[in-house]
Amino acid sequence: MEGHQIAPAQAGGFLPDIRSTRANIGGWAQLSVVQYFVAEAAVIEAWAGPEAYSRATGFISDLGAVSCGVYEDRAVCSPLHWLMNASFVVQGLALVLGALFLTAGLLCVAARPGIQARRFREVYGSAARARVLTVPWILAVAVRILTGVAGLGTVIVGLVPEDVGSPWHFAGALMFFIGGGFALLMLAILWLRQTPVSWFLAACAVVCLGALVIGGVTGMDVPQPGTLERLMGYPVTIGLAAAGLVIAQRVRTERKSLRAG
Repeated sequence: MEGHQIAPAQAGGFLPDIRSTRANIGGWAQLSVVQYFVAEAAVIEAWAGPEAYSRATGFISDLGAVSCGVYEDRAVCSPLHWLMNASFVVQGLALVLGALFLTAGLLCVAARPGIQARRFREVYGSAARARVLTVPWILAVAVRILTGVAGLGTVIVGLVPEDVGSPWHFAGALMFFIGGGFALLMLAILWLRQTPVSWFLAACAVVCLGALVIGGVTGMDVPQPGTLERLMGYPVTIGLAAAGLVIAQRVRTERKSLRAG
């Protein structure tokens, strides 16, 4: 039986400029999101509510509430709310910067030296030849977009605290959880054969997205809503910071070899 036979052929590969200042800034920007944990600890320490703040039962957004009072049956009073909201904005801007500066080609090769990025592959039909985007390139572009969405969502969370009464706060939080979770999952797939860190990124993605599903099904009506929310958010911050560390180390190694040569 005759038909159209389609077979991929190798297209020309290229090595992105891993030693560039742009790549260095992007990697370190993404790594910098760990500042969130320092800010959160400081804000919790300054908590002035009638009861001590608990990470198990307290929502993260309570730390950024501007006014002291009762919010959704919770007594909230966070004197350092400005620090928490500033941390959200800085974290979000760092993720947006990483999404802009870490090119798709760089993400394709960042975790393993010696390989080249390929944007297209050639596909042959019965009478014509076409070029289509490679799967790694598509994944890398998706990672950049989703990381940018997560970063934008975090900026919104910081600019629109929960007690302002705007739906944008909830929307921003969802953008961070969903965008960050799927960015980690796709990056784990992209780096699967490049670094063992890919398994860590996959685990972070599974924990985040699994907790998000549980939160959606239960409406966060669980014994420890703070723990559940942190299972959505912490893996994103930790996973993207880990990815930033991998990239920053690769850039540092390449720049060091350039100076040595």
